[in-house]
Amino acid sequence: MTSAALRNRAWKLLEMVTTPLLPSDYLDLVSPLRAGADLRGRVEAVHPETADAATVVIRPGRGWRGHTAGQYVRIGVDVDGRRLWRGYSITSPTHRRDGRITITVKAVPDGKVSNHLVRRATPGTLVRLEQPTGDFVLPQAKPAKVLYLTAGSGITPVMGMLRDTEVDDVVMVHCAPRPQDVIFRDELHGLVADGKLRLTEVHTGTDGRLDIARLGELVPDWAERETWACGPEGLLDAAEEHWTGHDVRERLHTERFRPRTIVSGVLGDGGGNSGGEVTFSATGKTVDANGTTPLLDVGEEAGVLMPSGCRIGICFGCVTPLKAGAVRDLRTGEITEAEPGVLIQTCVSAAAGPCDIER
Repeated sequence: MTSAALRNRAWKLLEMVTTPLLPSDYLDLVSPLRAGADLRGRVEAVHPETADAATVVIRPGRGWRGHTAGQYVRIGVDVDGRRLWRGYSITSPTHRRDGRITITVKAVPDGKVSNHLVRRATPGTLVRLEQPTGDFVLPQAKPAKVLYLTAGSGITPVMGMLRDTEVDDVVMVHCAPRPQDVIFRDELHGLVADGKLRLTEVHTGTDGRLDIARLGELVPDWAERETWACGPEGLLDAAEEHWTGHDVRERLHTERFRPRTIVSGVLGDGGGNSGGEVTFSATGKTVDANGTTPLLDVGEEAGVLMPSGCRIGICFGCVTPLKAGAVRDLRTGEITEAEPGVLIQTCVSAAAGPCDIER
């Protein structure tokens, strides 16, 4: 008998002994980060950055393929008995010597995963990982002059770039309510002291929001720089309009943590923005939903196991059959009605009247 046949027979015997579990379930307990297992990571440290943000140090399993600075990783976290997935920018350099990666998370109001990671995660916690993705990255040929335009947690992908790749001429304009709210502030000022960065902090609590039209006062040569911008929707919308108006849109690269959404009630379509009763037919749950909350969030809040991915309408990891009723695309206002075979993206779709989702 060949060695392969012996291994197969031994494995089948193990399956008989461990039923209803599989031998791999026991291996997961002993060596969850081993090669061949579902990709996981082990939290090894949580370092506070501000009052509501922390850097989480994770040792990924052997299947981790590495990342490019600026990319994000989807992380599956068990919160109150439910596995929830969220995407976070990787803030560590690409070739960290100890093999660990870091994400830096800002706890947001009612954010189940962000608050769990910032305030409750402890060393030893296991999380699920997917391979990194995203195209908010520097090109292989380094630009001569770079501008980073960030606000709040939008600094996180940019910090991964700053730690990974040196550019000769780098300017950053960063917005935060107060000096103590600036994530990575000490490190940023260290780069300034070393002559590796020119930094302007806009403290919106006292200075008000950044007026993009006056960017030239802060960075006179902004139009000549390749720019990477990340932050709230309003900042990015204003930046795209400003760069387009000056015919340099191709030099602006943006990263959005949430999709652009229409304003409820402005389309004049006879009340389709009012939401409705949502039925999750596979689980038998029915809940009332408004016309602005993504069905992905509605389902998760109801305890329905919902597939998800980027949560901004890019990856199609949340695609689900629409069995009955109608939904609205929050980005465009387009109404999709149920018919055989129709699929919707739950992360960017809201109820447009009563509807039935096959989950």
